[in-house]
Amino acid sequence: MIDLVGKTAIVTGGARGQGAQEVRKLCKAGAAVIIADILVEEGAALADSLNSGGGQARFFHLDVSNPDQWVSVVNEMEDWQGRLDVLVNNAGIVIRKSIAQMDLDTWNRVIAINQTGVFLGQKTVADLMRRSGGGSIINISSNSAFTAHQDPAYTASKWAIRGLTRSAASEYADWNIRANAICPGLVVTELNRGAPHLKPMIDATPSGRAVEADEVANLVLFLASDLATSITGEDIVIDGGFLALSAYRRVQRAS
Repeated sequence: MIDLVGKTAIVTGGARGQGAQEVRKLCKAGAAVIIADILVEEGAALADSLNSGGGQARFFHLDVSNPDQWVSVVNEMEDWQGRLDVLVNNAGIVIRKSIAQMDLDTWNRVIAINQTGVFLGQKTVADLMRRSGGGSIINISSNSAFTAHQDPAYTASKWAIRGLTRSAASEYADWNIRANAICPGLVVTELNRGAPHLKPMIDATPSGRAVEADEVANLVLFLASDLATSITGEDIVIDGGFLALSAYRRVQRAS
């Protein structure tokens, strides 16, 4: 029932997985969407599929750690639609190494994509979003941003996204720009299906299952819409109760 006709969005990491679901939801609601990703074939194919179904989508090659490419994608949106209403900072990577195992190059790569990419996105879109009358920045963090994930760069970057979100929410409030962080738990996509940590995490989740990418996309759609105009600076956890409930449930079951 959410109507985004006349609105526009940029979704990073939008070519596949959770990002692609976010793109589909926004397009179905009527938004014109730029799919920003380094996966050219998958991103272009998704745009073609959406356009053939009556949607409005374009693919744009974007390395989120590159400030010049950020300027280019925002310019592309302004040339195409003349406005920007929504940014979804969805792009991110996980490289599972412990502190002892992790080298500096790996650390820097994860931080550049997961953390610096969010900073650059928030910085670069702000002027066009302000000139469009305001908008919604939606940063994809993780429930690991409240605890520890056995990947120090990933964990640090997801904690940092919460701070970046609140900084943007405060700084941009006078421009009618909202900023919120979505913090999913385990989401199973083609990127992690079959990983050994999935079953133990699902077993510890009170809902008894992983979060669906479609469920995260529904939350993105809500935050992008005018239904969420009073929500800003928030960390919204969507993890089947894992963060809030799993530890005490294990105690209860053992007693």
